Amino acid sequence: MNIHMNLPPFSPELKKSEYDYELFFNLSPDLVCIAGFDGYFKRVNPAVQNLLEYSFDELYSRPINDFIHPDDRERTSIARENIHRSDSLLNFENRYVTKKGSVVWLEWTSEPVPDDRLVFAIAKNITYKKQLEAEQIRLIDELSTVNDELKQFNLTASHDLRSPLSSLMTIFDLLDVSKISDRETLELIEILKLSGIQLKDTLNRYVDRLSNKRVCEVNVEKVNLMQTLDSIIQAIPLLIRTSKTQIQSDFSELPEVTFNPAYLESIFMNLITNSIKYAGNGRSPVIKIRSEIENDTPKVFFEDNGRGFNMESVRGKIFGINQTFHKNFDSKGVGLYLVHKHITDMGGEISVESTENIGTRFVITFKEQH
Repeated sequence: MNIHMNLPPFSPELKKSEYDYELFFNLSPDLVCIAGFDGYFKRVNPAVQNLLEYSFDELYSRPINDFIHPDDRERTSIARENIHRSDSLLNFENRYVTKKGSVVWLEWTSEPVPDDRLVFAIAKNITYKKQLEAEQIRLIDELSTVNDELKQFNLTASHDLRSPLSSLMTIFDLLDVSKISDRETLELIEILKLSGIQLKDTLNRYVDRLSNKRVCEVNVEKVNLMQTLDSIIQAIPLLIRTSKTQIQSDFSELPEVTFNPAYLESIFMNLITNSIKYAGNGRSPVIKIRSEIENDTPKVFFEDNGRGFNMESVRGKIFGINQTFHKNFDSKGVGLYLVHKHITDMGGEISVESTENIGTRFVITFKEQH
């Protein structure tokens, strides 16, 4: 076989007679072959025979097309014609069918030698890679379906809750508070009314957003941290009062962050209510919230003196869905999942440190703001 190729020179330390091409060809784990322009294998290494499970005689006596998956034969023939016109073929993927009927994916790099009407080719078995890709596509399709179902559920729930809430607000409007003389009762009625108004506004925002066809485009704007905290305090005054919670804040270094307002309110709400819910035994909750710029990066710190948890036992689970670490009857394991999702969806990060019976510290790192 006369091959007209410019072979690279040998190292001075290695004589040509010592360089065994045959051994290299036979021991290569990749599929190495020489094919003719007539569409037949002229030489294949053992890796080809082992993968396709045909004997060498079968591989040499039948057209290469016989071993290619029927759905890939046409585009493989087109690629082969391009090679015959002296075009190199890089990273070409197609499927072969083994003698036992299994389908394998191969990725080819081929180089023609037109004078000898031959093609030298090397292929890698990428079947496992293709299986992973197919599994990823399947999972994405499933997640897309679940996401659509969750969106519809949220839209329905938010919409349906507005009706009884509107009825409740109507009752407040009809209530003649002039006949009530007890100051504490009047104050509680006002708190309930304000809470109802805020809940109605929240549900309206949810419905509007879920009804928007472009829900993936989350608006971002400058959000005042103190105003966000005040809105949460106004939404849960009874919870704060009855639990004797102290909330200390310092946003002097960083008064605003660029973020989604609804997401930030959800983050504040979940972290604050968690601190109250999991207060330390015999201790009134103390929540400290502050912001700062660290190496040009905005950060917000949440600290409490609650029950905390053993970091070793919960590592990797803290922000998972339906993960609970205390035995409260109303713990659902959703709050911290939402906090993490809101932050990471906006390009930020959240970390946590905690010690049992001492407290917990969350550090929110926002995406750099320019």
